[in-house]
Amino acid sequence: MSAPSRFDRGHTDDLMTFLSASPTPYHAVASAAERLVKAGFRQVAETDAWEATSGGKYVLRGGAIIAWYVPEGAAAHTPFRIVGAHTDSPNLRVKPRPDTGAHGWRQVAVEIYGGPLMNSWLDRDLGLAGRLSLRDGSTRLVNVDRPLLRVPQLAIHMDRAVSTDGLKLDKQRHLQPVWGLGDTVRDGDLIAFLEDEAGLSRGEVTGWDLMTHSVEPPAYLGRDRELVAGPRMDNLLSVHAGTAALAAVAASGGDLPFIPVLAAFDHEETGSQSDTGADGPLLGTVLERSVFARGGSYEDRARAFAGTVCLSSDTGHAVHPNYAERHDPTHHPRVNGGPILKVNVNNRYATDGSGRAVFATACEKADIPFQTFVSNNSMPCGTTIGPITAARHGISTVDIGVAILSMHSARELCGADDPHLLANALVAFLQP
Repeated sequence: MSAPSRFDRGHTDDLMTFLSASPTPYHAVASAAERLVKAGFRQVAETDAWEATSGGKYVLRGGAIIAWYVPEGAAAHTPFRIVGAHTDSPNLRVKPRPDTGAHGWRQVAVEIYGGPLMNSWLDRDLGLAGRLSLRDGSTRLVNVDRPLLRVPQLAIHMDRAVSTDGLKLDKQRHLQPVWGLGDTVRDGDLIAFLEDEAGLSRGEVTGWDLMTHSVEPPAYLGRDRELVAGPRMDNLLSVHAGTAALAAVAASGGDLPFIPVLAAFDHEETGSQSDTGADGPLLGTVLERSVFARGGSYEDRARAFAGTVCLSSDTGHAVHPNYAERHDPTHHPRVNGGPILKVNVNNRYATDGSGRAVFATACEKADIPFQTFVSNNSMPCGTTIGPITAARHGISTVDIGVAILSMHSARELCGADDPHLLANALVAFLQP
């Protein structure tokens, strides 16, 4: 089945640009907002009264963004069509007292965020990025996107068993990166360095949310450039596709039976329980305020939610050529085979039969194939924001995504065609 022409490899090129510009959730939502502004969207503040105006709007809160497009004349009870995703990825994050070191090495104290493949962070050139909170109450993004840190692995001469017994890493002792030399640890050195990088005066920074990232850029891979290797595909691939789809739907104009929404949350990798996570009130509050701004009542809100559908878009597992036995024997999603529908009867994913029908209809309209993923019964199944969204808001939710390899590695692998196939499916879902 041929791919549609709305998006093509140009979309994948732009995805790689997006990944490079988004080393943290804060940068990711800023990158998404920049694309939406170019598509005519405007930011609204949560502290302001919202007006009953049509057009594209978005809310930023920390590492989360909620964006929506209100068609001209939309009734207060108009249902929503939501693309859900998350902006965070497993990594190494800077501790409150970052300056440390021993034996002539200067190091940065880090904490493990989420469930990274820790070996993938060894012997890799790392940058440092995040959000600086300033004395005047404002924030500033910072991105040192050059080799700054490195977690050096122990030489095989001092760990002969590593090749037979496997690599064993202590999260506290073995993952602290080095960033220079010196016998004296000076508190404040790292933050002073970042103040200089951000063009700030010394002492302006009073708080920080900082994390490491691989500085190796995304790249096409393979003889025929059929693959893409890069960081944070879980789950910025979905954030990027959702942003592109929402912008495309808004640009097409016309009558829409639904209000299209992008909801990209932070903290999915650690349970979503935060003011910017899917288990928080952000999405529900934004949707309700949209209803009420258009003159709606609680009855209108209930009607709108009852007709709403959410596609929870997150990466899934492509069949691994070296570990095929870890997959269900009848479900082997392949890269470049189109987006995947994720199913788990124990509600680790939110998909049911009616949700499958919604997604199948969107893919049929977009003229793209789709695949199905289900876990091997003997393996535990991961989860997403899908069940959380369904349970918290009473919204019909379907779990989908793109099949990748090396999930939670510092550098993941997907098919070069799958990003634009996903984006096309999302357009068809948002604009039925």
